[in-house]
Amino acid sequence: MSSTETESGTRVNKFEKRRKNTKAISILLILGGILLLVLLSIWIFGGNGDQAAQDTNEQQSSDSGFIINDDEADKETADDGEGSSESQQEDEDQQSQDNASENESAEDNEDEKESDELEKEPADASDGNVKEAYTADWEPIGTEQEGEHTTVYEEGSQDRKEIAQAAAMATGLNAQEMKTVWVGNNNHPQKVRTTVATSDYSEIYRVFLTWVDGEGWKPTKVEELYEPAK
Repeated sequence: MSSTETESGTRVNKFEKRRKNTKAISILLILGGILLLVLLSIWIFGGNGDQAAQDTNEQQSSDSGFIINDDEADKETADDGEGSSESQQEDEDQQSQDNASENESAEDNEDEKESDELEKEPADASDGNVKEAYTADWEPIGTEQEGEHTTVYEEGSQDRKEIAQAAAMATGLNAQEMKTVWVGNNNHPQKVRTTVATSDYSEIYRVFLTWVDGEGWKPTKVEELYEPAK
């Protein structure tokens, strides 16, 4: 073989090898470009999808008039829990007040019942303003006072409270609705008389009471009056 043919074959082999290398590089570049496009597509369209979802949620919240994140939602839940506890406490307080009122009403009704059951006996009237006068075997009302007793006539005093309770028991009036028209001394340090009436003055009574040590005020006579008076 001549040197010319040998050199020609060598050039052909080098060209063929270079062509194959160029083709392989081109394929790799194409594959790399495709992969890059896929990654870019995922990143672009995937990110836009999350943003679109977020935009949609914010738009829905905006349409309803407010936007709540997770922290705010937890806070509102906690606030609702506190509000529920406060409401429950208010209900319990109201129930306690209602029970106390019912107990007071029951006691008043019991006093009225006891007064009605006692046998009443006619008594002498003090003056011409008396429709009817009577006595009965009333018991002392009871007292929270201790020691030597001195009658206190000031409004709000323990004596005034207990005198009103005793008058309600003797007359059968409701102690919570009864009005005290007058109260004062009955010519003795431990004796009083008081005038009480219903709120509309349809019933007016003068009640005479005596203090019993350790037991409280005891009604001794009741007079039903035509007009309010001492």
